[in-house]
Amino acid sequence: MLAKTRIFFVTDVHGSDKCFRKFVNAGKFYNANVLINGGDIAAKVIVPFVKRSDGSYACKYAGEEYALKSKEKVDEMVKNVRDLGCYAYLVEPKDLEEIYSSKERQDALFKELMKESLTRWMRLAEERLRGTGIRCYISPGNDDPFEIDEVLNSSDYVINPEEEVVELDGEHEMLTLGTANRTPWKTPREADEGALREKIDKMASQVKAMKKAIFNFHVPPIDTALDKAAKLDENLRQVVSSGHIVMISAGSTAVRSSIEEYQPLMGLHGHIHESGGTARIGRTMCFNPGSEYSSGRLAGFLGEIEGESIRSHQLTSG
Repeated sequence: MLAKTRIFFVTDVHGSDKCFRKFVNAGKFYNANVLINGGDIAAKVIVPFVKRSDGSYACKYAGEEYALKSKEKVDEMVKNVRDLGCYAYLVEPKDLEEIYSSKERQDALFKELMKESLTRWMRLAEERLRGTGIRCYISPGNDDPFEIDEVLNSSDYVINPEEEVVELDGEHEMLTLGTANRTPWKTPREADEGALREKIDKMASQVKAMKKAIFNFHVPPIDTALDKAAKLDENLRQVVSSGHIVMISAGSTAVRSSIEEYQPLMGLHGHIHESGGTARIGRTMCFNPGSEYSSGRLAGFLGEIEGESIRSHQLTSG
């Protein structure tokens, strides 16, 4: 009898507590028995909450300044900041000055807050999913510092499938790769296209049934509807021509060539937030749900697979 599996896939939640809660709850909501988070889970920004002499706190967020005069207001603002993908940090003025004076201190603080946040997420996933029969996979993306791997590997329930071949249901296998091709931002997990292809080939050599396999690769295949991004100049500013932003293909040649050669059942991708959509390469259907994390909305992919077929699929947002 063929295994029928219902998958809910998201990517690029970038520190958003709200999006992660929705991800964990999506199994029951969509009646999915496999949850996959495809990387770029760390936030990018710290929002300091600076303590004042009267015991209140002040913070600046999204261009607005806030005076928080009660614990309830502080807690509410901390939640809002975390929900929209930032790390909240309560701090004394003198300590903040010391942190600002040292790049090493800033980096250490960011990694500390990142690990604290991800630890909370792992515990939440364990509490809400254990005993439900829903399997949960969370892997890093190119933006994620390597320090998160220790946390991702700490759970006895949530699985980090990075650079592994895992069986989802006894029939369908998933290959996972968070490393991306080179980007203008010089992110932690990048490699030349040849090295990416080597990583993919190493995993592919372990696959038992490629026609039933899923390529969970953070970066999308090049020259598809899934990889269109704004062209940047040397100062990382968007290039504009005739009043329009110039768009380029930012996906990976290694990912595309491996899909063309191996022809798996499905490709699950992210990385390019603004290029949510679907694409077909030969027999392989590829999906990028995009990302709306900064608004607290969770973009996702919901699909049902059986044997060598995708029985149903849709992109979701909510």
